Amino acid sequence: MRHRIGLGLMALGAALAGIAAAQAEEPKHGGILKIYHRETPGGISIHEEATFSTNVPMMGVFNNLVIYDQHKAQNSPDTIVPELATSWAWNADKTQLTFKLREGVKWHDGKPFTAKDVKCTWDMLRGVSEQKFRKNPRKDWYANVSEISVNGDYEATFHLKRPQTSLLAMLASGYSPVYPCHVSPAQMRTQPIGTGPYKFVEMKQNETIKLVKNPDYWKKGLPYLDGIEFPIIPNRSTAVLAFVTNKVDVTFPTALSVALEKDVKAQDPKAICEIKSTNVSTNLIINRDKAPFDNADLRKAMALALDRSAFVKILFEGQADIGGSLLPPPAGVWGLPPDILRTIPGYGADVKKNRDEARAIMEKLGYGPNKRLAIKVSTRNLGEYRDPAVILIDQLKDIYIDGELDVVETGVWFAKVARGDYAVGLNLTGNGIDDPDQGFYENYACGSERNYTHYCNKDLEKLFDQQSVETDVKKRQQMVWDIDKKIQEDVARPILYHSHMATCWKPYVKNMTIMVNSSYNGFRYEDVWLDK
Repeated sequence: MRHRIGLGLMALGAALAGIAAAQAEEPKHGGILKIYHRETPGGISIHEEATFSTNVPMMGVFNNLVIYDQHKAQNSPDTIVPELATSWAWNADKTQLTFKLREGVKWHDGKPFTAKDVKCTWDMLRGVSEQKFRKNPRKDWYANVSEISVNGDYEATFHLKRPQTSLLAMLASGYSPVYPCHVSPAQMRTQPIGTGPYKFVEMKQNETIKLVKNPDYWKKGLPYLDGIEFPIIPNRSTAVLAFVTNKVDVTFPTALSVALEKDVKAQDPKAICEIKSTNVSTNLIINRDKAPFDNADLRKAMALALDRSAFVKILFEGQADIGGSLLPPPAGVWGLPPDILRTIPGYGADVKKNRDEARAIMEKLGYGPNKRLAIKVSTRNLGEYRDPAVILIDQLKDIYIDGELDVVETGVWFAKVARGDYAVGLNLTGNGIDDPDQGFYENYACGSERNYTHYCNKDLEKLFDQQSVETDVKKRQQMVWDIDKKIQEDVARPILYHSHMATCWKPYVKNMTIMVNSSYNGFRYEDVWLDK
């Protein structure tokens, strides 16, 4: 009898403990989440900026038609969920994508969201509206869209020139918010209006960015937080100190190196940290319109000089991936496999052999120990850019090229490289999604605003279209590999590595996940809450 009573008490205790645990994890409303920001963004209009520095604070202000599920481990077509659209459907030949839209949604200024806003946003992105974006880095995403038609207030259809199922993936990117038709692009740069869980309050240069809860958010009960603040702390050591001394709750997403993550954990063992692939490649950009870099042999020599494994070892303690233009497996679906990479000049493991070949090329061009090529290597003024740029300069010395670091502030960096105002540079390219259409058209299509090296291969661009139409995944994958291999052989934009970076947060920050491939597809923070 005592035995049974004992078991009963144990069971009761376990049940009560389970209830207590469940209650402890019940979301709490209120509080301000503080996330340090690595810099003052060049702008706050997502559609006009090419940097993650804009996405991190501003994604919470907006909604997409559709979005990747922010709590799934990897982006895929199966993880796309509705936002301002309630459903979507393709026509039989995949040339029309129709969205049924959510009713009752209001912009932050109280005006209703309608299909007209969808049409206005993508007409501006395609460059066919009266109102224009000052910068339009993702215009090429939608080159295949011929028209957006509306049917009443709650249905919009994207009409395509040819089938392109990747359109849905591009619309799910964090770079694809819907903008209000009644607000000018100029106002969206300074006082943006969205439908999202947070309203924009202010951005003070080199001080802070502030968002406040949208009390009329269409997702009832969300967000849990009263607001989010982003103190701007450009110095990495100071930013880490702010985190470990509890002045901020979260580090800037995917901005901590492996070494800095270890430093954080050493000082704050209770911190929760995740190191993830970021879908960001670090690359060498060479302006092929400027002499002497208009010479293909010189560009080849520079590519042969690269020791990719050294970048990975020095900067990431081995935790990064070597690949082509698309995210390497297993994090990515379309990236070049190792057996193909090894066949591309400069990717082989024998660095000495590669550099011997590079020096031979340079000597044919008239360079040598007594006649070296002096260059400036331009890069953005962030540690993630400066650190690899220093290593790049050191590696180029082996082939008679003497580089001087030219550091450029974020506010002018993307405009500078877009207009070709550089000779040699080191850049980080964040792909908004893991899909070849986004990567190829945005970064390598002739005339694209984000094609910083002005690489142009019309024949290859035809293959962009062919792979885009292919619906058989295996066939498309082989086509994509052939294209990416050619891009690397052409030294279009030599890829140094694909980074793995860390994010840390305090244990009282709940429901905080950093997805693989999430850099541009998550961070809405609508269901994050504080348990403190």
